[in-house]
Amino acid sequence: MQFNFTEEQQAFADSVRRFALAHLEKDALKRAHDPRYPFDVAKLMSAHGLMGISLPEADGGQGGTLMDAVIAIEQVAAVCPRSADVVQFGNFGPIRTFAEYGTPQQKARWLPDLLQGRTVMSLGISEPDAGSAATDLKTSAKPDGSHYVINGSKVFSTFSPDAAIFLIYVRYGPGLGGIGSVIVERDTPGFEIGPPSRFMSGEEWCELHFDNCRIPAENVLLGPGGFKKQMAGFNIERLGNTARSLAFGRYAFNKAREHASTRQQFGRPLCEFQGLQWKFADMAIKLEGAQLLLYRAAANADRGLPSAYETAIAKAACNQAGFEAASEAVQIMGATGYSQESLVEWCMRRCRGWMIAGGSIEILKNRIAEHIFDRRFDQRRPKPAEAAE
Repeated sequence: MQFNFTEEQQAFADSVRRFALAHLEKDALKRAHDPRYPFDVAKLMSAHGLMGISLPEADGGQGGTLMDAVIAIEQVAAVCPRSADVVQFGNFGPIRTFAEYGTPQQKARWLPDLLQGRTVMSLGISEPDAGSAATDLKTSAKPDGSHYVINGSKVFSTFSPDAAIFLIYVRYGPGLGGIGSVIVERDTPGFEIGPPSRFMSGEEWCELHFDNCRIPAENVLLGPGGFKKQMAGFNIERLGNTARSLAFGRYAFNKAREHASTRQQFGRPLCEFQGLQWKFADMAIKLEGAQLLLYRAAANADRGLPSAYETAIAKAACNQAGFEAASEAVQIMGATGYSQESLVEWCMRRCRGWMIAGGSIEILKNRIAEHIFDRRFDQRRPKPAEAAE
């Protein structure tokens, strides 16, 4: 069993770190507090081969592995946390599902601009009445000649203020088998993008409304029965969320370590106080343990689609370790950590969101329990007839 990078992986990590230090370090703070998608960074990353790392070369990708993409997130986030969002989008987000299941015509039309950083795609899953219970979605897609007519709404869609195209989960018919997805372009008649709202992290999102929105049939990504395929792709997206959580926690940990090594109180460096030593020891234990779970999930996913269990357990561990490390870093650094002149508080706010997004901690624990007991636990209320029995 190998716990170290291969020579190739280490060389790749070093090259990405050099790139980040040369091009991303200077404006890291400014970039973090700008809610708009950093197209300049995306174009720069594309030029350096960091977009589509794990996508096939035939699709314009680099033909690398998911582990390579995880390494890229870690190295970029260590220098400029905000820029890690671009690595996430270019390798783990809806672009991955699109590249996996898109038709040759769809990929030829949209993938080049996405991979070259000229456009960004937003994912529409959550609805006002369908969050964790994603299969309760109501946004419908009805065939009408050579088109489909979309009606419904979506909320909490990342990158929606800037996206040119939207991957929208829709319902073609009843039940799980009636769910699939379509591509909707920003300027499509009947598609309205609401004004931006903000998360606690400062990220912006817009409500998406579809009122008899007509799209050509060739914009269907996955038809009826596509939900399970989409969820398999979503497990890969979760790895990007997982990697950023851990990387942001490490960023905050390292900043707090620098602070504790140089900041003096009562005539001594902070690191000489046992109370803070124990904090750092606890943080290190959580971060190191979560790191191994992330690497296991990513390495095994490179042998096929990722294990839902390994992805769930890695995400839960990294979400919690990242947030707790960032929160403790704020406490250790005091007013300096709490100030927006430091990225530590920003990392804490971002990590907190990932404990909800991409599968909440609680939902992940349900999935982990199902693996433990090798059975499905339906979280829905029993139907009246079932209750009577």
